[in-house]
Amino acid sequence: MDRVLGYIEAGIREGAHPMLPGGRAGGRGFFVKPAIFDNVHPGMRIAQEEIFGPVLSAMTFETPQELVDKANGTIYGLAAAVWTRDLGKAHRLARELQAGTVWVNSYNMLSEQSPFGGYKQSGCGRELGRHAIELYTQVKSVWISLD
Repeated sequence: MDRVLGYIEAGIREGAHPMLPGGRAGGRGFFVKPAIFDNVHPGMRIAQEEIFGPVLSAMTFETPQELVDKANGTIYGLAAAVWTRDLGKAHRLARELQAGTVWVNSYNMLSEQSPFGGYKQSGCGRELGRHAIELYTQVKSVWISLD
C-alpha cells in the first residue's frame, strides 16, 4: 500500500494531472483507491516503473511509431494492449512492441497453454505453457573424452 501511494505522490510531484486522485481506501487493511493520471510524460516514474497497483498513466501519441517509441522506452516489458479495428496495424504493433504478451482488443486473457512473461527486466522466464518448464529445469552439457 505504501509503495503504491508513493507512486501516486510521485506522479503529482512530477507534474502529472490526477483525473482520479487515488489514495488510501478506508482506515482498515491495505487498500488503495484507483488513480488515473493524464499529462504523463515518458520520463516520469509512473511511466517508467512497474507499479502493480491501481494506477493508470495516460500518454498521448501522434503516430504509431511515437507510440512504439514511448512504449519501448522503459526497462520493462511485461505486457501491452493494442486497441484498433485495423488488423494489419495490430500485427505491426504487436511485432514492434517489446512486451512478452500483446493483447489486441482485449486485456488480461491468459491460458495455461500459452506462455506468459516479460521482456527486458519484467519477470524471470515464462510461466504457463511448455516454456514454463524452463523455470524448473537447468540445461547442462557434459563432454567426456573416450580416449
